[in-house]
Amino acid sequence: MGVSTSAPHKGVAVVTADFPPVNALPVRGWYELAAAVRAAGSDPEVRCVVLTAEGRGFNAGVDIKEMQRTEGHGALIGANRGCFEAFAAVYECEVPVVAAVHGFCLGGGIGLVGNADAIVASDDATFGLPELDRGALGAATHLARLVPQHLMRALYYTSRTATAEELHRHGSVWRVVPREELRAAALELAGEIAAKDGQLIRLAKAAINGIDPVDVRRSYRFEQGFTFEANLSGVADRVRDTFGTHTSGTDTSGTDKEQRA
Repeated sequence: MGVSTSAPHKGVAVVTADFPPVNALPVRGWYELAAAVRAAGSDPEVRCVVLTAEGRGFNAGVDIKEMQRTEGHGALIGANRGCFEAFAAVYECEVPVVAAVHGFCLGGGIGLVGNADAIVASDDATFGLPELDRGALGAATHLARLVPQHLMRALYYTSRTATAEELHRHGSVWRVVPREELRAAALELAGEIAAKDGQLIRLAKAAINGIDPVDVRRSYRFEQGFTFEANLSGVADRVRDTFGTHTSGTDTSGTDKEQRA
């Protein structure tokens, strides 16, 4: 359990998260993930990083139970900072990052894949931000990199999810494959990228980041301020303690129920 790194092919590093039962990462998990991605990207032998996960789904966001059992705002601040570091590590990785997504990709998972350079997904993958049902805000910055502006807003306000095929139609998912073919498809794309000159691919990554119209670090940090405000006002606790059950809620493939168990 935790974060591991492997090197299945020359020039490719695979960073894998494994936090049962649903990959809802604790504070330490976000920092571990950030450190692993940065380390892989700084390796001169690596020219592409694949970000993947074990278990039922790619990522279910932060570990809400950790927040609920922690007095004060320590866990919230830790989660905010940990997510910020992990999302930034993916975006700032010296080489391209390919996200291999299966099952659910929720909350913090959107921050990771929204900052990735390419996404390969299994046909059972769903993407969404159930933040309003969890007493939180954030990662709209990253969802806006995956879908058009008005769809982002509708998904955000309703906590609904979008399928991998829908994101493929919007151009943000490179390829959709059966689940059993996901790893091979991600490694195939990573291998094609890794065939490029290592120095040139690093220059290309820096150049593309430099022309982004939105500063993702600053934009996400702005969002986090409202998350903290929601907690200070008490509304976040009220919503989080019921997992948004006093609202219409959202279908998250059972992940919220799993975390309550």
